[in-house]
Amino acid sequence: MTDLRLRRSVLYMPGSNQRALEKARTLAADALILDLEDAVAPDAKDTAREQVCAAVRQGGYGERELIIRVNAPQTPWGEADLRAAVEAKPDAILMPKVSSPAVLENIADRLEALDAAPGIKVWAMIETPAAILNIQSIAAARRNPGTRLTCFVLGTNDLAKDTWTQIVPGRAPMMPWLMTALAGARAEGLTILDGVYNNFSDVEGCREECRQARILGFDGKTLIHPSQVELANTAFAPTEDEVAVARSVIEAFDRPENAKRGAIQINGRMFERQHIGMARRAVAWAEAIAARGQ
Repeated sequence: MTDLRLRRSVLYMPGSNQRALEKARTLAADALILDLEDAVAPDAKDTAREQVCAAVRQGGYGERELIIRVNAPQTPWGEADLRAAVEAKPDAILMPKVSSPAVLENIADRLEALDAAPGIKVWAMIETPAAILNIQSIAAARRNPGTRLTCFVLGTNDLAKDTWTQIVPGRAPMMPWLMTALAGARAEGLTILDGVYNNFSDVEGCREECRQARILGFDGKTLIHPSQVELANTAFAPTEDEVAVARSVIEAFDRPENAKRGAIQINGRMFERQHIGMARRAVAWAEAIAARGQ
């Protein structure tokens, strides 16, 4: 698991804001979504596209993963966004409004026609009722290597808008959709990121939602403000106790006398052999964070 990619904190940065693009080089976010879509007004789309692609080509973002969120293909800016993003060569291109696998198949065809570099991956916004209902088939599109699909990003604000659902503390009304999307992602080995927390001045509320997202099983959280980065990085990191328990599980099952045992007791708790994989993942996660120095 030495190639583990951290995506605890994934920060949206408006592509029309040149100062924000420069500041992003100094932030502790694991990944940056350089946005050409929702965060950019129609009359600023062309400028944002030029600034974002120039920033990606210039580099200087260190280990931060760079993702360009383009406008949907059917919009006046979609084709130009996709073409420019391919030329800039980010780590991934984030497609909005992915409501069926057909969207990903069409993007796969366009990327092939544009001779996109093999290293450019595709992330999918899951933000419509249709996407939730079609989640299994959308996730299964990953089986076609041409789709380059590696990650789901929840668009909880759009889901709320389209369903008339209120976003309340604890997010009970959205819980079925969150877990449906997560199950679809995990079934196909995809990364999945939780939606944003809108009130960036509410530190405790954001901290609690990050904690909830980790408990639910998300890999990380999308963010709208730099002040939220540390909250997400902390919430999605295994605690010292978790890592200690994980190491003890690995060590116990590695002992010769436990080689054929399906379950063993450690400090009053029973662990089955299936827990080894979970333990190794926790240790690898902690080591990746330590290597990042954050």
